[in-house]
Amino acid sequence: MSKGIGGHTLPNSGATDTWLTPPDLLTKLGSFDLDPCCPPNMPWRTATRMISQPEDGLAANWHGRVFLNPPYGPETWKWLARLAVHGSGIALVFARTETAGFHAEVWRKAVGLLFLEGRLFFHTPDGKRGKSNAGGPSVLIAYGLSDAAMLANCGIPGHFVQIR
Repeated sequence: MSKGIGGHTLPNSGATDTWLTPPDLLTKLGSFDLDPCCPPNMPWRTATRMISQPEDGLAANWHGRVFLNPPYGPETWKWLARLAVHGSGIALVFARTETAGFHAEVWRKAVGLLFLEGRLFFHTPDGKRGKSNAGGPSVLIAYGLSDAAMLANCGIPGHFVQIR
């Protein structure tokens, strides 16, 4: 599986490895100050400040409430570790709850989780909805009490779990 900034490869999905967070999902999560790994040509706003390559969002100064749809694969855990240290924001990743990375960066550090009902349909870089779903379950991860409260009350179908 290859990885892309702000996205990931979906099975049988075509040539791109950049998959965008559905805009209706973002709307329900409220406003964000920073998206540190946004694709270069994002058709909608994810945050007030959106960092894309060649700037290194992982090394950049993070501020305020962060939205994070990190590259999927081994790099995911570096981004989640950084968000955990930052302490304010929501991440969207596959719900691979049994993995070492999930145990280290989510179960031990997050405040709340929203396991999404059904599978997401991400969007292509031109803004169109993908032809197939994500191929796996997704979870929204809150780092910080106010972000956990947002997940608990956002109206996105799924099951919320308070961890701390």
